[in-house]
Amino acid sequence: MTDIQSIIANMTLEEKAALCTGASAWSSTPIERLGVPEMIVSDGPHGVRRVPDVHSMGDQSLPATCFPTASCLASTWDVDLINRLGQALGEECVALNVDVLLGPGANMKRTPVGGRNFEYFSEDPYLAGELAASFINGVQSKGVGTSLKHFAANNQEFERFAISAEIDERALREIYLPAFETAVKKAQPWTVMCAYNQINGAYGSENHWLLSEVLKDEWGFEGLVVSDWGAVHDRVKALQAGLDWEMPGPKERRVTAVIDAVRSGELDEAVLNEAVRRILRIVLRAAETPKGGTFDVDAHHALARQIAGEGMVLLKNNGLLPLKNPQHIAMIGRAAEQAHFQGGGSSHINPTRVAVPFKEVQHLAEHAELTYAEGYPTDNSFQQPLIDQAVTLAKTADVALLYIALPSFKESEGYDRTDLDLTAQQVALIKAVAAIQPNTIVILNNGAPVAVGDWIDGVAAVLEAYMMGQAGGGAIADVLFGRVNPSGKLAETFPQRLADTPAYLNYPGENGVVRYGEGLFIGYRYYDARCVQVRFPFGYGLSYTTFAYSNPKVSATTFKDVDGVSVSIDVTNTGLVAGKETVQVYVHDRQSRLVRPPKELKGFAKVELQPGETQTVTIELGFRAFAYYDPAYHQWVTEDGEFNLLIGASSADIRATLTVTLHSTLDLPCTLDRESTVRDWVNYRRGQPVFEPFMQQLTASMSAMFGGGDNGEGGIGMEMQGFLLEMPLLSLLEFQESALPRPAAEIVDDLLTRVHAL
Repeated sequence: MTDIQSIIANMTLEEKAALCTGASAWSSTPIERLGVPEMIVSDGPHGVRRVPDVHSMGDQSLPATCFPTASCLASTWDVDLINRLGQALGEECVALNVDVLLGPGANMKRTPVGGRNFEYFSEDPYLAGELAASFINGVQSKGVGTSLKHFAANNQEFERFAISAEIDERALREIYLPAFETAVKKAQPWTVMCAYNQINGAYGSENHWLLSEVLKDEWGFEGLVVSDWGAVHDRVKALQAGLDWEMPGPKERRVTAVIDAVRSGELDEAVLNEAVRRILRIVLRAAETPKGGTFDVDAHHALARQIAGEGMVLLKNNGLLPLKNPQHIAMIGRAAEQAHFQGGGSSHINPTRVAVPFKEVQHLAEHAELTYAEGYPTDNSFQQPLIDQAVTLAKTADVALLYIALPSFKESEGYDRTDLDLTAQQVALIKAVAAIQPNTIVILNNGAPVAVGDWIDGVAAVLEAYMMGQAGGGAIADVLFGRVNPSGKLAETFPQRLADTPAYLNYPGENGVVRYGEGLFIGYRYYDARCVQVRFPFGYGLSYTTFAYSNPKVSATTFKDVDGVSVSIDVTNTGLVAGKETVQVYVHDRQSRLVRPPKELKGFAKVELQPGETQTVTIELGFRAFAYYDPAYHQWVTEDGEFNLLIGASSADIRATLTVTLHSTLDLPCTLDRESTVRDWVNYRRGQPVFEPFMQQLTASMSAMFGGGDNGEGGIGMEMQGFLLEMPLLSLLEFQESALPRPAAEIVDDLLTRVHAL
């Protein structure tokens, strides 16, 4: 690679400033005299949206494979398959002259109404991080970069350009940042894209703590930070915060502002040079990969079909599926003829081809009679004649396939959903058809959970097909006729109703602020903690076969946190057809100083089994599987104690539980001060030699002071131990200061000196 420092040394101030802002909607600023080429980026993340003219934002893009969106990808729970997807995207980037693909999206699904949820993986940070890292490694293995986005807390479309997400440090560290952290540490994306919104009062583009202290310094991110398109408010502040590259361009005023700031001394040129260094490193790295040529359209379409088939989740099946040679199939719903396979907005792809669901079923059931009814209109009007026509067809059929797509006026980038419902017409259609046809199968095309209401009780089967990509019509047929045994597992909880969801009382915010009052408790963490019934739990998905779990083992029942443990279990296919099962491992801390969710996903593995076959699945659990983030220490903390390792087929279907004992190797600094409670003093293990004798004297004197009884209550009707524990030690001593040999403050200060010296 060209000597970057030499290039920087020969650049003018004007060239440096210009390089930090785009030259067009999709390209960087070249510096021809120094041999620095332009770099071209393209929207993603589930396809390459390469527009022919880099100066245009809205032109139709060049044909590319439209793969399933992230909600479907995540339901595969298959890191190897996602890596293959990344490789295919990388190949298409090379063919279409794209240097960096803008994706994947790793934000959490805080609420199921988020308008961009179809582009994000999961409500769980561990799952999202593993999938994002695999995606990035796949793309970048082809010499093409990625842009991990949107950093951070871009969890809603409502006021997304400006709203401040107010999130406590622990929730940030345990929920909203870990997927990004995993992706950065395991895959080193070439770029990270900032979010539009503010995080605790600072815009994503101007958040020094987030971009510099956490991302670059703490996590070791080596690439460049790029703005989301139009996310920069103050170019100088953004540079100072760690935002290296502003997009889109050109923006002459931004360039001039940077030049003026350096000349006036407002901006240290060393800060500008660091941004330039990071940009040059990626630009020159991208130039090392020759661009052009073609990609294998057929092979990528076939891969898209495979991914869609593995990402679809069978939610209900009374035994009707897979279909067994039906002679008359009623195909009902607009989505049967007009495939609903991707979302609206910046990720909209011009597909190389589209598999029409009707034709794909026709191909696999070539001897059956197929009839079609539209079922519901393109708008939100209610049209009874369409329902009547569908009912007439369904009456005489052997089976009715209802293709129900959530229309774009209810779900798209740019706005959040107002509810979880299908349209009134769609609900009425399902109920009417199911009332006269017991063999009714509902196929859902949507990007996020929907409320199934009571209509689900009347149908034979429900297949969640998500936004399944251009080949999804064929993948649906594969699943319906048993060519593919469904193995998808939900990467997000399907609630009973919107009012049950974790963020319901804290969404969408007001006066420019949205408070994440639910803290750590999003998704299944919330439903578990509140014992709230859900429609379909996280990790859930049916199969055409069955799996038995047996012989659970752990590598050590007692271990050090730095050593970790491995968990293994035998999984047997007890059915008659081959299938895939995803084994999930959750960790439950039986006692902790700070509140923790009842269980958290910390490992998973997908295994393929022939009928009667048994395989041993082994999952490693490291330090972070048992740690929580403690804001008092500003670090990840483990504590001595027992943990339950829960092995399951979903978050609600735990098949085995193992108990292990962890020994923490941490030597945490003392955080006790004058305001610490007696409980704080008691819980500080290292200080027990100093404090325990003092505590015995204190308990005796307080009991004498307030009186006592056989039941442990003092003369004032209070349980003394609980009373003592919750008071600051200094305040407690001040109650009896007249009986003390010296002032209470001096006694506490002396104890603090002795404890801090340990």
